[in-house]
Amino acid sequence: MREETLTVPAPENLGVEMVGVPRDADLELDLRLEAVMEGVLVTGTTRVPLVGECSRCLEPLTSTFEVEFQELFIYPDIRSVREEHAAGEEQEPRLEGDLIDLEPVLRDAVVLELPLSPLCRDDCPGLCSECGVRLADAEPDHHHEDVDPRWAALQDLQDQRQENQEG
Repeated sequence: MREETLTVPAPENLGVEMVGVPRDADLELDLRLEAVMEGVLVTGTTRVPLVGECSRCLEPLTSTFEVEFQELFIYPDIRSVREEHAAGEEQEPRLEGDLIDLEPVLRDAVVLELPLSPLCRDDCPGLCSECGVRLADAEPDHHHEDVDPRWAALQDLQDQRQENQEG
């Protein structure tokens, strides 16, 4: 067994539409590598910086995120039971000499744990549907009068009547 702590640059496109890890940002990895019968079992945790925008108010947001992962990397000369029974399916990751390619494992672990609709805060009120102002910055009594378009012509007639009575 061997434990490693590494800092590596983030690969490109590590994220989802509204939030992700900036390219070349530092990924902090705490790894535990264990030799087992079939290969090397890698268990780890990664801390990644996130940037994106709130899905309700579109304000920029930044935070850090921690993800745990585990993967078995098979020795090159070992055939797994799954490979024997499932030809054509995705194969288990393999050691490449003494090297382990962690990028696909990290990508899967990070992307699957990211929020699809990130929020700047849990109670974010979002944007006004009428004027687009950020409701967290708007006055407490911010509202718009909703006039049913079917009654708009009658409202115009009433406004004209009031003007005639005043004038």
